[in-house]
Formats: sequence, C-alpha cells, structure tokens
Amino acid sequence: MRLLNLFKIAFKAIVLNKMRTLLTMLGIIIGVASVIAMLAIGEGSKESIRSTISSMGSNMITVIPGSDVRGGVRQDRSAMETLTLSDFKVIEQQASLLSYITPLVNGGGQVINGSNNWPSTIYGVNPDYLNIKVLDLQSGSMFTDAEVQSASKVALLGQTVVDNIFPNGEDPVGKMIRFNSIPFKVIGVLEEKGENTFGQDQDDVVIAPYTTVQKRILAIDHINQIMASAISEEDAPDAVNEVSAILRSQHKIADEQEDDFYVRSMEELISTFSSTSEMLTILLVAVAGISLLIGGIGIMNIMYVSVKERTKEIGLRMAVGGKGSDILMQFLIEAILISITGGLLGVILGLGSTVFIEKFLHWPTSVALYSIVISFAVCAITGIFFGWYPARKAAALDPITALRYE
Repeated sequence: MRLLNLFKIAFKAIVLNKMRTLLTMLGIIIGVASVIAMLAIGEGSKESIRSTISSMGSNMITVIPGSDVRGGVRQDRSAMETLTLSDFKVIEQQASLLSYITPLVNGGGQVINGSNNWPSTIYGVNPDYLNIKVLDLQSGSMFTDAEVQSASKVALLGQTVVDNIFPNGEDPVGKMIRFNSIPFKVIGVLEEKGENTFGQDQDDVVIAPYTTVQKRILAIDHINQIMASAISEEDAPDAVNEVSAILRSQHKIADEQEDDFYVRSMEELISTFSSTSEMLTILLVAVAGISLLIGGIGIMNIMYVSVKERTKEIGLRMAVGGKGSDILMQFLIEAILISITGGLLGVILGLGSTVFIEKFLHWPTSVALYSIVISFAVCAITGIFFGWYPARKAAALDPITALRYE
C-alpha cells in the first residue's frame, strides 16, 4: 500500500471524527502553547534583568565592608569600618583595569526647601560617580574635584526629590536647600531613571561631595563603599580579582585569613538573578510539559478506541493482501497527524499568548526559536511514542478473528 494512500486513509479517519480528534488534540495544543509561553516569559525576564542591571552600570564593581569580628562577635555591616580613604587611594593608584572609581558614604535624613520637606538619602561621592552609575544631568552641572577637596556644600538632586520639595515646578538649580540642618546649594538635577530591579526609586537621591557628607553630616572618617567601573564588561572578573589582591595587601591579610571586605561585580548579580529565573522557568516548563504527557496519553487512548472500532476494516484490508506493516503505518500516520496538527495549533496559540501577556499584562517576553523547535519535536515524538503501541496492536490482529469481530 503506497504511502500517499496511507496518508489519505489516515486523514479521512481524522476528518470523520472531527470532535473526537479536536478533543484529543487539546492536551497537545495546551501543552505546546504553555511551553512556548513559559519559556518566553523566562527568557523575557532574564533579558529584562540583564538590561535593568546593565542600565545601573554593567561594568560596575562595588567594594563593601566584610568580616569585622570584635571580641568574637561579628559586627553589623552598617557598623563596620574596614574601608578607608587610604584603601580608595591605593586602589585608584594601583588598579590597571578600572576606568572610574569613587568612595561612597551615605546617610538618611530630611531634604528641606522652605515649608516643603522629603525623607531621602544623601550619597557622598566624587565626580566619577555619574560615569560609574551611568547617570545623566537634566540641568546644571556636576561638582568638581576642587569642590570635593574643599568640602563644598553643593548638591545634585534626583527627580523624586525635586518633585516633592519644589512642587510648583520651579527650577531648583541655584536654589538653597537643607539636608537636616546643613545648607546646600543645588547645582544640578539628574535625568529620571525610575525604579530598578529591586523596586528601589533611583530618583530619590541627593548627591554631594563625599568630603562634605563625611565631615558635616555623618561625622565619620571611614567610608561605606568603594564603587568603580571596569574598563569593559569582559574585564570585570579580572578587575574584581585585581581589587581583591590590592586590598588584601593593603589590609595585610595573610593567605589563611578571611577577607574583611567583599568585592562584587554586576555580572555576578546578573548571573545570580538569571540562575534564579532559569530555575523558575524550568519549573514552569515542567508543569506545562505535563499537559504534553496528558495529550500523549489522550492520543494513545483514542487510537485504542479507533483500533477497536475499525477491527473489521483492518481484517478486510489484511484479507485482501494488506500487510501488517501497512496497517502499522496507517495508524501511526494517523497518530502523528493528530500530534503535529495539535503542535501547529499550539505554536499559534503560544505565540498569541506571548503577545497578549506582553501587551495587556506588561510582562517582558522573548520568544526563542529553540522553544518552538523543541515543542514541535516533542509533538512528533509524542505522536510516534503514544501511537506506536496501538498501531502495533492493530497490525498484529489475525485477519479471520478481525473479520468475525462484532
């Protein structure tokens, strides 16, 4: 029996039982659509995380206080004083893989303009900070190194602070404000950046020279962080190692001793969030894959029913010279057609679902070609796997017994 005739017979059998075939396909359709949609959400979230973190400075490296044990008790990180300006200067002088570097001190308080006030955070940095954090100025200018050295009382404001202490829309540049009780002259306003990956408002900031914040607001001589930017994203891991080696030498830490600092790159953060996202994606795809398994069982079930219903037909075909291999191929083709058609409909539904999710739910999605290929391949394998046993059972029927079947 020619292959074309087998396809015609299988197609005719499917058409004659439209509703039953559609219900059989349903598990496959939902399974494929779910796998594509879940993978699209997973890929979209990973790209969104990478994009958001990169917008914060993809080459950024941070050095924060680490292990600080006094009297056998590990100190709270906010109370640690293991980083100093000397550390910053040594790194600045010796590190070859850094393009920008700044010390950072920060503290909370009230920003006041006349009768308007707003709780915010002040960051004490040097002029490199804008390049490290990829921040642009909407108006005004950044303070200079000379203003840092003289501990000038000048500041830049984020848009959230501007909106709350200048509610009438006036230009804050050139105006005097207070942070707690210390007066500052506003010399610039930052471009709006919105929330970061962690839901933190990046515009709720006041930026001033670190010397001013150290002496006049916090009254400390240590620093809270050192922030830097590697020459390139590819150099970030080597830059982390270089900074670690410089600080270990500066702090005279022996080989067997624990670091009293942590050096982290944005690549590590991206990797951590991406691995978490991948685990969630795998879980979601596994759940969606159950639908494909159920769809496959549905195909096996319906093929068993089809073999039972057409036992006499099978016997007649075999009596007039049909081979067992022809009967096997006939039912196997029917199972594959059901699964592949279901797969095509599932791909269309999956792609439509990703458009709906992105447009109406505003979740980031990214459809990867491999998700469609894998889903479609699984459909074909499902059709062969779950259709083969009923088809084999049909091919193994005795023609005489089949003709007598009622």
